[in-house]
Parts: sequence; structure tokens; C-alpha cells
Amino acid sequence: MTEINANHLLSQIRTMGKELQPTQTAAPAPASNFGDMFKTTLNAVNEAQQHASELKVGFENGTTDKSLAEVMIASQKADLSFRAVTEVRNKLVSAYQDIMNMPV
Repeated sequence: MTEINANHLLSQIRTMGKELQPTQTAAPAPASNFGDMFKTTLNAVNEAQQHASELKVGFENGTTDKSLAEVMIASQKADLSFRAVTEVRNKLVSAYQDIMNMPV
């Protein structure tokens, strides 16, 4: 039975967290309103999903040098970002319905 060293485990998690931070080559232009910001976010989610799909196909065909772990991480990032956008959309629809149901 092996013992788990908490400090070693935490240092590994921190190292992995730093590796997973997105690298920004150019800072995105600040959105002038909510619609622009939401559109930019949707485009980023779409790009993440396309990238994950390309990695999956490449891994399945054997044409990429990415490991299974990297492919799965990209896939999970795309899934998580899609879920987050879906939740934001649901909250916006709910807020709109609440406002529309308010008496004038």
C-alpha cells in the first residue's frame, strides 16, 4: 500500500494548473457592450469545440503527436465552456421572462 504525500500531490496539482492556463498571444479588444462580449465568448467556445474535434479526429487517425490525455483535456475544456455558456443563456432567458411578467 502506498502512502499519499499531500505536499507532493499539491505541488503536482499546482504545476498542472499552471500548464493548463490559456496562453494569450494578443489581448482581446474590450467589448463595448454585453452583446459583443457574449458574441466573443460564443466564438471562443466554438473555436475550443472545433479544436477538440480536430484533436479527436487526428488522434483516431494517428496523424497527431498529441497524447490521449491532451485530447481528453481539450475535449473536457470545450464541454465545460459550452456548459457555462448554456447556463448563462438559461439565466438570461429566465431574467427576461421575469421582467416580462412584471406588472407595469
